[in-house]
Amino acid sequence: MSFSLTKVLQSKLTKYTLATILLLSSGLILAVYCILRLSMPSLSTTVNSSDIAKPVTIERDTLGTAIITASNRIDASYAMGYAHSQDRFFQMDLLRRNSAGELSEIFGKAALDLDKSRRFHQLRKRAQTIFENLPQQDKASLSAYTKGVNQALADQTVLSFEYLLTNSTPREWHETDSLLVIYSMYLDLQGNTIKRDMALTQLQQAFGNEMLDFLIQPSHHQAALDDSQIPLYQGGIPELEEQILISALKQDIKEPVEVGSNNWAVTGELTQSGRAMLSDDMHLSFAVPIIWYRAQLNFPDSSNSNSTEEMLQITGVSLPGAPAIVVGSNGKLAWGFTNSYIDTADWIEISSDTEIDLEYEPINLPEGQINYTVQVSKYGPVKTVAGISYALSWVGHTDYAVNMALLSLETADSVDQAAELATQLGIPAQNMLLADDQGNAGWKIAGAVPSRTNPSDTAQSTKGYQDSNWQQQQPIMPEVINPESQRIWTANSRVLSAEEQLRFGDGGYALGARSAQIRDRLMEKNSFNEDNFYQLQLDNEALFLAPWQQYLLEVLSEQPVVFAEDIKLIANWGNCACADSVGYTLVRHFRTALIDQTFAPIETELKERDSGLSVIKRYLETPMWQLIKQQPSSWLPREHTNWQAFAISAYQDSIKSLLEKHSKKRKLADLRWGKVNQLQIQHPFSKQLPQLSRWLDMPTIEGFGDSFMPAVQRKSFGASQRFIVQPGAEQDAIMSIPGGQSGHPLSPYYRNGFDQYVKQQHTPLLPTEIEHTLIIKPLIDNQVKLSNTEMKVP
Repeated sequence: MSFSLTKVLQSKLTKYTLATILLLSSGLILAVYCILRLSMPSLSTTVNSSDIAKPVTIERDTLGTAIITASNRIDASYAMGYAHSQDRFFQMDLLRRNSAGELSEIFGKAALDLDKSRRFHQLRKRAQTIFENLPQQDKASLSAYTKGVNQALADQTVLSFEYLLTNSTPREWHETDSLLVIYSMYLDLQGNTIKRDMALTQLQQAFGNEMLDFLIQPSHHQAALDDSQIPLYQGGIPELEEQILISALKQDIKEPVEVGSNNWAVTGELTQSGRAMLSDDMHLSFAVPIIWYRAQLNFPDSSNSNSTEEMLQITGVSLPGAPAIVVGSNGKLAWGFTNSYIDTADWIEISSDTEIDLEYEPINLPEGQINYTVQVSKYGPVKTVAGISYALSWVGHTDYAVNMALLSLETADSVDQAAELATQLGIPAQNMLLADDQGNAGWKIAGAVPSRTNPSDTAQSTKGYQDSNWQQQQPIMPEVINPESQRIWTANSRVLSAEEQLRFGDGGYALGARSAQIRDRLMEKNSFNEDNFYQLQLDNEALFLAPWQQYLLEVLSEQPVVFAEDIKLIANWGNCACADSVGYTLVRHFRTALIDQTFAPIETELKERDSGLSVIKRYLETPMWQLIKQQPSSWLPREHTNWQAFAISAYQDSIKSLLEKHSKKRKLADLRWGKVNQLQIQHPFSKQLPQLSRWLDMPTIEGFGDSFMPAVQRKSFGASQRFIVQPGAEQDAIMSIPGGQSGHPLSPYYRNGFDQYVKQQHTPLLPTEIEHTLIIKPLIDNQVKLSNTEMKVP
């Protein structure tokens, strides 16, 4: 009896406990939901501001595009700041903190090492100096933008969830923060250039010039616009010392992030309309939200000399944190960019008598503050590697590195006019592609480029560096306008002529396979429309890996019974980075494994010097093929009797690793490329708190594309936008982005556009149906109305 009663009581208590837990959980979920709802910005409302001259509207269409209409460009900057702040303030906060080295203030010691690496460049101080010397018009634009950002921040009733989760408070925006956002792009786009030169310096010191020349020899994948060729390497294969070979550690050489882009254009000779046509897809790391923000600016053209002002309409993508359209079209001219990878950094080996000053950079942490010390010389900040001190001269440290001159493209109406502006742009050096409504197409290096004429792959001495013109911007840059072929292409490999290459150097060019494939596709047709360009953006044919597929089949055919299934899958690989191809996965990972294991002796030595081959891994393709063909014994790992056995072992290692990661049943059929290369676009918070993934991340999608082809896509990397336009025919233009406008997970614009992107259904450049309208009214109008009303009262 007692036992039964106990059981009943336990049962009831369990039910009550469960009910209580469910009730509390439901209450907690409801509370969190309510807080999130309250933190959503108001997109359909009217607000007042004392910082604009006339009323401004911010409309949102079905994709969340911010359509801004203002009476002047300064008010448009204010409205863009307001819209960016509403949808993306936390992203903007991270960008400014990233370049300034201030992430530890939010994330604590976990971000300290990253902050220290950023403080080495002292970019906040540099941003302040640059801002103070900007033209008054640029200051006015940044000031208006800043006021718009802070007004939206003040209008928010509840902090966004990112600040609630990190127990932090948003700090007001400052004009210099917009310059820091541009600096964040410098660090992304030129960070590997800096690391590359140091890696090559360590390689030279450890192995000598013969090895240096062997590893970074020119590729046969060359696709310069003038078809000029840098002579191929004629030297022999340097021998590896026995002890270095024996002490090598088997390890992965980290795949470098191929930060870059594709773009190409054709003149009006190759379109039915007679307008030139431009394609641009910028390749960056993916996160939630995606870095770009759709926007359209509408305001009167004050540069027009006519008595009646013409309305300008600029449509494209902006970078939250800055008041400019980065890539877009104004109806007469369209522009797009790819990273140029010319050499914009030099390390200088400083002598013992070089004067060095110590500067202190306080870093704030939630629990206090630490002082980080930067050594500074007249050549730049100093670091010590393998016992030797080097100073960094980098274009990002110059006074002309950043400005607001990108705004000038908005009013340019021809390729020639835009090309003249190229060297005034304070952005990382880019391949700027241009197309206009008159049928002209052009390319020019745009952005900050130093006038120094002695770029070097390795550290230089102070003796030969005295007369370097680092503080002067290069006034004349290479360009090609309306070439005879009527076609222009760039994809991060060398675009310059071989002669110009000597002057501007190599800052880490892509191998060239992607450029060559784009060039060859453009040569296959004599007439193009937007859909033709879009299909080229999606081109995932595996031309680059075809020789590797043939080589792997040859290797495995020595043991046809053992590798019968493998051979069948590889032979029927589809010749593409297609989702259902197992053969592509096998070929792709065999290549990686063989390269990693072949160059392990060098990687092991460089790791001892706090360096590595990762930043120059793309160069290893050409020397790898020389080693395969000549099979030198001094490079053969001692556990193998010949290169055939070595290649089979590398293949088996790659298969073992793949199966451990991607197949519980250890079946080759599970290694479809779409599964192995799944597209995973995550929010920064879900990487630390996986429980948040279902609410914060984009859906995981089967992969499509790879690195050495126009359709670039890795697990969290790829085309951050796909843009195609004929200026003047924007109604047919394309702008696809793999994510939504808003950073708020409850917003309908959080994921809007993602499905179309992954299904390869392009979305339009121009705004669609308007769903929200926000009006900003100048306070002075209200004050005047109120005053008039009061005067009429008896």
